[in-house]
Amino acid sequence: MPRPVIGISTYQDPARWGVWEMPAVLLPAAYPRLVRAAGGLAVLLPPDDAEDAARDTVAALDGLVIAGGADVEPARYGAVADPRTGPPARERDAWELALIRAAIDQQVPLLGICRGMQLLNVALGGTLIQHLEDHTGGLGVFGSHPVTPVTGTAYADAVPETAMVPAYHHQAVDRLGTGLVASAHAPDGTVEALELPDRASLVLGVQWHPEMGQDTRVMAALVRAAGERVASTPRTPDGRSRAPRTPVS
Repeated sequence: MPRPVIGISTYQDPARWGVWEMPAVLLPAAYPRLVRAAGGLAVLLPPDDAEDAARDTVAALDGLVIAGGADVEPARYGAVADPRTGPPARERDAWELALIRAAIDQQVPLLGICRGMQLLNVALGGTLIQHLEDHTGGLGVFGSHPVTPVTGTAYADAVPETAMVPAYHHQAVDRLGTGLVASAHAPDGTVEALELPDRASLVLGVQWHPEMGQDTRVMAALVRAAGERVASTPRTPDGRSRAPRTPVS
């Protein structure tokens, strides 16, 4: 069976290489490397503001990863920006929120990483804590802390024990979005994983950065769910799925 196709969201930023300096579509190489290590085929998804772009993009995928990065704009969850919240990335927010909603609508397995988990929460009506201390190893340095799973969750099925994880974030989930449940916590009570239970496809977010470690189990859970969906979902002649849709409220 072909490897499941896993799309990973990207962002546009100025970049320099060789003699060139211009806007570029960027993603740390650790993300596609982790997808490959977990058995998937990685494709990168640049922002696209065309109508129905997110829907059509997700329809061509077997699984979706929303990558980490900039702070979510507080206006997205009805809050005033804290002075310590970073500048808005409105184009990226809009693109990734549309991808998340399309994945849930089309029952495509979804994994949100750090910012991606926070956006999943916001997409379903949740809110965020705008600043935390001690969840990094310092400026530009990943920290490490234990994460304990909640028994009976999809995350606990993938990682049943307390595990040390690489982390770099100063924001976190506050009020959970509609239907979401917390599936792991840090020692200080911070929600470290959340998911939509009782669905035909995996919808999972993790607050840390699995791509910066050696543990492939979280990504393997996504790739496995994507493979199961490929095996069980009829396809149209152009390769798109005919999976039933569950509208996002």
